[in-house]
Amino acid sequence: MDLASPPSSSADQPASTNRLALVVVTSIFFMWGFLTCLNDILIPHLKAAFELNYARAMLIQFTFFGAYFLMSLPAGWVVGKLGYKYGIVVGLAIAGIGAALFWPAAEMHSYNVFLGALFVLATGITLLQVAANPYVALLGPERTASSRLTLAQALNSLGTAIAPIFGGMLILAAAPKTAAELSAMPVAEALVYRSMEAQSVQLPYLVLAGLLFLLAIIIWLFRLPAIRASTDAKDGQHHGLFEPLRYRHVLLGVMGIFFYVGAEVSIGSFLVNYLSQPDIGAMTEQSATTYVSAYWTGAMVGRFIGSALMLRVDPGKLLAIFAAIVVGLLLITMTTSGMTAVYSVVAIGLFNSIMFPTIFTLGVARLGPMTNKASSLLIMAIVGGAVVPLAMGFLADSIGVQHAFLLPALCYLFILFYGLRGSRVTDAPAMR
Repeated sequence: MDLASPPSSSADQPASTNRLALVVVTSIFFMWGFLTCLNDILIPHLKAAFELNYARAMLIQFTFFGAYFLMSLPAGWVVGKLGYKYGIVVGLAIAGIGAALFWPAAEMHSYNVFLGALFVLATGITLLQVAANPYVALLGPERTASSRLTLAQALNSLGTAIAPIFGGMLILAAAPKTAAELSAMPVAEALVYRSMEAQSVQLPYLVLAGLLFLLAIIIWLFRLPAIRASTDAKDGQHHGLFEPLRYRHVLLGVMGIFFYVGAEVSIGSFLVNYLSQPDIGAMTEQSATTYVSAYWTGAMVGRFIGSALMLRVDPGKLLAIFAAIVVGLLLITMTTSGMTAVYSVVAIGLFNSIMFPTIFTLGVARLGPMTNKASSLLIMAIVGGAVVPLAMGFLADSIGVQHAFLLPALCYLFILFYGLRGSRVTDAPAMR
């Protein structure tokens, strides 16, 4: 196989057509960023409504990101059969069904049903990730793929910046009652309160379901450039699913996505509870959502800056620099208190900005007909968002939230290594 030959691209499409298609597809990035970040608001809300400890509350992220691991291979098969456009349409429809399921989950006042609805929602987003990320990477010259995907991810960050404000107004509008306050209430009154707390998510998620279905119809009607998923059959070759892992930059890229998503989701998941602690921010949970929004706004701004920087700076080196800065910020927030700890942890968002799209594009570089399989494997690695936050939840229950930030710091150290050394493309397989 010639590693230098790219998969099917949009080179034969007019540049204006590609630009318009990029604008349309980036709306998908906005929606899944919004839905994913809304989990950061859902966690403290359901933690209070169902009286959960940190470990049980992190089952929200475990379920959501666990879907990436379980459903990435089926998603890759769907994209291979339907192509990128209709893969996106199906993904939006499935995500809409998942959002709609929040209504019966709240009516039943069942944490397990909430988790089931999240799994369906995440299945749709998994399909969107498998289809949209490589589609954007292929929608133009290979040399600018990292810059293009980073720009698209900036719209993802816009969604994550808006979601905390939206969730804070509609889901965390009232400060939750403490365990002591609930125990002092009559049993029947406490049950009614908990039911009302759960039901406050119904309207927001029903609106989101409607928007997802509408977006699916728009994408279905829009004439996107016909870039088919690259397949072995078209190239007269047959590669096993895990064959891309024989290449070192792919194997280490999968690990990089695992650790990056795990670290990013862990930090976002704990922000509201962390910032509301008396010795850190001493603020209400609703006030903390403003800082969560600032965290994700930083990621959006950083992606616009990073998109321009990567046209001039080697993506791997920039990735390593940003990872080193994040490790430093985590050490500061772990060893200080008050607003110093607040600002240092919020600033991490700015430097998270380029990491996912950069690791992704470095991980699928020069793979030819194996690009689609490598994409599925990289999306599977998003399961780090299920595993690392759960592990951090157990740490937080035992040593406190502030010291538990040691775990994401270790994750960023691996990303630093990947940017400097692990992302180098070689013709020699990593495993034989």
